[in-house]
Amino acid sequence: MTLPYFEVDVPIRSTEAGREGVHVFTGQADSRSAALKAAHEVYDAARDAAEAGLKIPHGRPDGWGACGYRPGWELDWSAAKAGLWRSPYNRPNSKTYEL
Repeated sequence: MTLPYFEVDVPIRSTEAGREGVHVFTGQADSRSAALKAAHEVYDAARDAAEAGLKIPHGRPDGWGACGYRPGWELDWSAAKAGLWRSPYNRPNSKTYEL
């Protein structure tokens, strides 16, 4: 059985520039609490690796991972919200944006 994809939205704020936003993690999980736990695990692993000067691990088999780490940003895990992931490309009137 394939597990559903979840999205975990974590409020973030810059400790230096006074900016704020939301960091989004996605991956497979069997519940919201498992999704939140997985997102926190990959964030912690990315932070620990970056602080140790090591390559950031990503690409877990369940889809959770981190591609980078930005020092000076704080994530508010107590305010994180997890739910089923919804592709923005499946929404009515969605647009494709070039990044």
